[in-house]
Amino acid sequence: MIIVFKPGAPQNEKDKIRKMLVKEHFQINEIVGTTMTIFGIIGDTTALDPRRITINDCVEKVMRVQEPFKRANRMFHPENTVVDVSGVKIGGKKLAIIAGPCSIETYEQMHTVASAVQEAGATLLRGGAFKPRTSPYSFQGLKEKGLEMLEQAGADYHLPIVTEIMSADKIDEFVGKVDMIQVGARNMQNFELLKELGKTNVPILLKRGLAATIEEWLMSAEYIMSGGNENVVLCERGIRTYETYTRNTLDLSAIPAVKKLSHLPVIVDPSHAAGLWWMVEPLAKAAVAVGADGLMIEVHNDPENAWCDGAQSLKPAKFAALMADLKKIAPIVGREI
Repeated sequence: MIIVFKPGAPQNEKDKIRKMLVKEHFQINEIVGTTMTIFGIIGDTTALDPRRITINDCVEKVMRVQEPFKRANRMFHPENTVVDVSGVKIGGKKLAIIAGPCSIETYEQMHTVASAVQEAGATLLRGGAFKPRTSPYSFQGLKEKGLEMLEQAGADYHLPIVTEIMSADKIDEFVGKVDMIQVGARNMQNFELLKELGKTNVPILLKRGLAATIEEWLMSAEYIMSGGNENVVLCERGIRTYETYTRNTLDLSAIPAVKKLSHLPVIVDPSHAAGLWWMVEPLAKAAVAVGADGLMIEVHNDPENAWCDGAQSLKPAKFAALMADLKKIAPIVGREI
């Protein structure tokens, strides 16, 4: 349920309504705008008669929310959320560009890539230290050693770092080191992990599951937000369909759909979506055109010999050329890089 107060509603009247709702064991999510205040009521409101609230003259209207996600719902928070990742804003006018290798391999590789993407205009550095792989025999990442390499490269080139977490027991290790924690597609519905991440204040990059509906995706965000951490950025990375030519099928329609339903920022990962380096450029441009708040692109200095996912990685020169094109495209849709 949503309570919209009239502009200039007295604080004592709002406090009176809040006290009544809290007494009945409802949670209140308050949003203060430039002209009005909104209360988002969380809990079972089926027995709550809106007339008890609208009788107060300072209330403009009361609306019921049908969707199961509340905190992530745009009705609860009409203005777009901007998530601050160590000074880099995701969700504002400027597009966030996350770039780096799928897997951290060596100190030299991380520094070579970090230098290249930083020079081309990337705003965050990504790299996989803990790798979820379909096969138990595939490279699983350098783990703690890889995280140290990523942390050092980020510090040397002044780029906040993004890396994926696999389990809740690593949270303490990530907090304070990682600027943005990524939850991968396979963990999107690892609810115990999401609950624990909700207890932190670290920005979370939540990837869409392999075959998740938009509602399921937003409900996963709700798990994190319900714990108190509202710094959530959604990432569309392609979903599983009957098509096998590409690694996944990029669902660009999810971007405007999410923006209609939710206030959370949403970015696109064209690398994992296609699995083919030559598709990354056109899909990245399309994502910006359709309203994405940023991109996550895999870049590798030697993709032919990459330890993981080289086929979907751009070489630094290709990434720089893409960034130059995006700088021309972004203003057309009211954005900038």
